[in-house]
Amino acid sequence: MNITLEQAEKIITESKSKSVALDTKMNIAIVDAGANLVAFARMDGAWLGSLDISIKKAKTARFFDMNTGVIGELSQPGGSLFNIEHSNNGLITFPGGVPIKDKEGNVIGAVGVSGSSVENDHAVAEAGANAI
Repeated sequence: MNITLEQAEKIITESKSKSVALDTKMNIAIVDAGANLVAFARMDGAWLGSLDISIKKAKTARFFDMNTGVIGELSQPGGSLFNIEHSNNGLITFPGGVPIKDKEGNVIGAVGVSGSSVENDHAVAEAGANAI
């Protein structure tokens, strides 16, 4: 099962609202179950360098069906996933990527957010993922 464009647009709307509440400007990427880009929004004034990061966060969250911050914890020196960020043409292993699940708990895609602190990135991504 895949995320629909309508669901992706709802996630972007919720993510943008959370970003405004945090007084940040974000790049927001939504990928489907196959990690293909479905929707993207770059808020006015968001960092250009965060565009690619947001997409990679979404893909990373989908590739492993877990928050990118969790992958980051596991990929520290001595961790079970040490150096994983070098796989799959580059992963992002810090917070801001969150899997998206349907009401039955199936992963149907992921959201990746970048443009602020990792705490804000995660909060905005989580708000988006919880929108459906």
